[in-house]
Amino acid sequence: MTQEFLLSGARLIDPDTSRDEVADLGIRDGQIVAPEILSAEATRLDLRGKILAPGFLDLHVHLREPGQTYKEDISTATRAAAAGGFTGVLAMPNTVPPIDSVETFRELNSRLPGKAMIEVLQSAALTIGRKGEQVSDIKALQEAGVLALTDDGSTPQSESVMREVMLLAKACKLPVIDHCEDFSLSKPGVMHAGLVSQKLGLPGQPRLAEERIVKRDIRLCRETGCRLHLQHLSSAGSVTMLRQAHQEGLPVSAEVTPHHLFFTDQAVETYGSNAKMAPPLREEKDRLALLEALCDGTISVIATDHAPHSQAEKEQGMLQAPFGIIGLEAAVPLCLTLLYHTKLLSLCQLIKRFSCAPREILGLPAITLTPGSLANLTIFDLDANHTLNLSSFHSKSLNCPYQGFRCKGKIWGIFCQGRLLREL
Repeated sequence: MTQEFLLSGARLIDPDTSRDEVADLGIRDGQIVAPEILSAEATRLDLRGKILAPGFLDLHVHLREPGQTYKEDISTATRAAAAGGFTGVLAMPNTVPPIDSVETFRELNSRLPGKAMIEVLQSAALTIGRKGEQVSDIKALQEAGVLALTDDGSTPQSESVMREVMLLAKACKLPVIDHCEDFSLSKPGVMHAGLVSQKLGLPGQPRLAEERIVKRDIRLCRETGCRLHLQHLSSAGSVTMLRQAHQEGLPVSAEVTPHHLFFTDQAVETYGSNAKMAPPLREEKDRLALLEALCDGTISVIATDHAPHSQAEKEQGMLQAPFGIIGLEAAVPLCLTLLYHTKLLSLCQLIKRFSCAPREILGLPAITLTPGSLANLTIFDLDANHTLNLSSFHSKSLNCPYQGFRCKGKIWGIFCQGRLLREL
């Protein structure tokens, strides 16, 4: 049975085609069509005053399934993502067991039907068991459908292992997505090494723990030609090296999280372990460098690093609690409030960092608002004032510092492959 929608009166913003106009949009059986070809029975949605954009894709999400479903699972994570305005996510492979083989990749994908509310793209581990020692069978993983490689949560500490990974990834035309952390410098740190960590008497992680690996990865990218994407940058020094890589024309991109854009290490004094993440929140000069890099396009992607943990785990305190916070349901409202409404980014720029750039990094076809395109759409209200309330979140876990934040800008709903999802 044909399913049709007429989306009426929204402001359509499509960075890939430079479209920005108030117009109607038609959907028929999951594809965008010209409104005038719809039948009289099409479901009409009045979207006057709303923004309609190509569907947002989060490049950095922890589903926690298999193995840690007490924290999150495919169903709750994708429901949270849909509520947050995302039509797709790239799932990290640091599950239990890790997604490090064709068998574990296929087993995970077999769980998606009936559970995933949106598109789930699954990355695979760089190394067996994510131990950083033996390189995964990258060619077999690519042939099975893997789109990206990462040991997220860690990286091979051996340069020779990472070099082998990048040579194989280049041959298979897969991007390497790296968590940049030198464990010899970061451990046993639980926050940024600075005045706040000294004040609190907590072991710190220096910027060099990130920067040393960023430098190594860029050097290997230069040698191998491998597509490299740097995860959740936190340091002004990392931004400087990224700029230099771009000046050389190297195929390097990077992401930043909302929490690294909007918080510093001082947040640990207020939020405790709900401000404990890897890499850690750093100082104001780092935050400002990240903002500047996002605004000028040096950093091309905003990703959440949605990392659910149970309340009991986070209540263990800064020394014992795991790293990470959730972010799927807060990211877009926070960024509209603190980036768009403060005039740091235009709507087109913000949409590009949530939608177009992530797809480009994965080598996926562009999602546009032109007839014939798949109807993956994110719809939001620019001016809706609301307060973030963790009790209304769909995630199983509530580990984040956002309770009570006042936002301007709210997700109205999404279309995922032509299916309308709203008021979940």
